Amino acid sequence: MSRGSSGIVAGLTAAALVAVGVLAFQASANAPASVAAPKPKATAATGHAKPKEKPRPAALPAHSGTGKRVVYALADRRVWLVDAEGKAVRTFEVMPSALNPLPGTYQVNTPRQGAPTKGSDGVMIEHVVRFAMVDNVAVGFSAAVDGSMESPDPTLKTGGVRMSREDGDAMWDFALVNTKVVVVP
Repeated sequence: MSRGSSGIVAGLTAAALVAVGVLAFQASANAPASVAAPKPKATAATGHAKPKEKPRPAALPAHSGTGKRVVYALADRRVWLVDAEGKAVRTFEVMPSALNPLPGTYQVNTPRQGAPTKGSDGVMIEHVVRFAMVDNVAVGFSAAVDGSMESPDPTLKTGGVRMSREDGDAMWDFALVNTKVVVVP
């Protein structure tokens, strides 16, 4: 190539790069938020970000009985273990069963089953604490041996209210036969 043509090629290349840059800028300026590059977030060092607050444990529901009891709030998906003086000694989240008992007062009513067994959904469970019957299915608290707390299959008639293994241990130690279980909406 001659010197004149190399200058033309360099000029065309520079013009092409400028055109691509302009088009890229226009595209990014007009891109919807769902595909635009994320904007940098403020950090604690800049003083703009607030630390995330941990949610406070939910308060024991009013009108949930007296004395030693287990309180199970269906809408909150939460359980409280309440001592004889009415103090909540532990609270934790649960995964409700496919079948829920009606609000009311029940009792732990069958011998507790501590050894791992297969739940009505086919999951291996431990620390089974039964307290109600719904549509001929026993409803009770249990912990999956693998620690899972999956949503129950709505097509199955299951009665297992699942909790973590740690919470299952606490329930097992607390809810002996004849312990009250108060179910609230």
